[in-house]
Amino acid sequence: MTSTAPQSGKELRSLVSAEGTLQLSLLDVPLGELGASQVLIRVEASPINPSDLGLLFAGADMTIATVSGTAVDPVVTAPIGEGVMRALSVRVGISMPAGNEGAGTVVAAGSSPEAQKLMGKTVAAAGGGMYAQYRAVDASLCMELPAGTSARVGASSFVNPLTALGMVETMRQEGYTALVHTAAASNLGQMLNKLCIEEGIALVNIVRRPSQEQILRAIGASYVCDSSSPTFMSDLITALRATSAKLAFDAIGGGKLAGQILTAMEAAALDSSRPYSRYGSTTHKQVYIYGGLDQSPTILNRSFGFAWGVGGWLLTPFLQAAGPVKLMALRQRVVDGLGTTFSSTYNKDVSLAEMLQPQSFLVYAKQATGEKFLVTPSLDS
Repeated sequence: MTSTAPQSGKELRSLVSAEGTLQLSLLDVPLGELGASQVLIRVEASPINPSDLGLLFAGADMTIATVSGTAVDPVVTAPIGEGVMRALSVRVGISMPAGNEGAGTVVAAGSSPEAQKLMGKTVAAAGGGMYAQYRAVDASLCMELPAGTSARVGASSFVNPLTALGMVETMRQEGYTALVHTAAASNLGQMLNKLCIEEGIALVNIVRRPSQEQILRAIGASYVCDSSSPTFMSDLITALRATSAKLAFDAIGGGKLAGQILTAMEAAALDSSRPYSRYGSTTHKQVYIYGGLDQSPTILNRSFGFAWGVGGWLLTPFLQAAGPVKLMALRQRVVDGLGTTFSSTYNKDVSLAEMLQPQSFLVYAKQATGEKFLVTPSLDS
């Protein structure tokens, strides 16, 4: 092993206690000996994605969280409701690292050729536990960034870009030709728009306020529907008639939106459906829920016939089913588009310690458009 790294590093941990509390803290973790195929990354940038928050916060009520400890080593404590605790029994008492992805410099490498090849390189990785100063991962989980590409540019190379690509691949695999996407002004939504424009795919975007519509119009989006508008349903039906979109990916999850999308799809299908059937159109309409921005129950008012489906969609199972060859092709597509299609923007940089301050976690916990945080562990040095 090539070894130039320190013997320990700070790492953010999330712990659920049997008493029903969440504790977030920074631990000094021994780095240990690398395996032959492992590399040690000095993590320089790691985004806070919505997919990180479930493990990080464990459903705790962060609005009444308290902070103790010091500015350098803060400890956040927040209560977890009884109903949520029932779903967390398998992680009670387990101190868990967080952070799905990030990027940085390889400062030590195992003896295998694959690991040694990455020594000194800037890489992105999706190995989990990336809210840390150092992270040991298998070399196969790393994506070497092009020369001159900073860790900041490469930090969001996995979750959002591969999700956008996965949505398009799912569309093609299931025989659809157009897409609907909710929470569409997010970083992911903007990537998906750029990708669909490049691929010539019609995309219907659903946003929640006029300012978000302006963001998407500025990057060339053709179809944007504001769910806060009194004309939302008629606007959505018009867009679905124009695009023939019958597949939606919903980041909201709770509330009426998934049902509204199916209803609008049915209205668009019936516009040209003959003859009339009391069972509705024969065109299958599908909504995949892949997020939980709204944690309330999903409400389906059955006004869309019988040819429909609602299910869950996650990136990891999609990639596992795609196989290694397809995954390598998708990863290369991301590398080629890091500065364009798959570029990310961040509202604020925070250190690990700053992540655990109310002025930070009360903002990124809201998962609001335009409030994306980038964790920069080097600031904790």
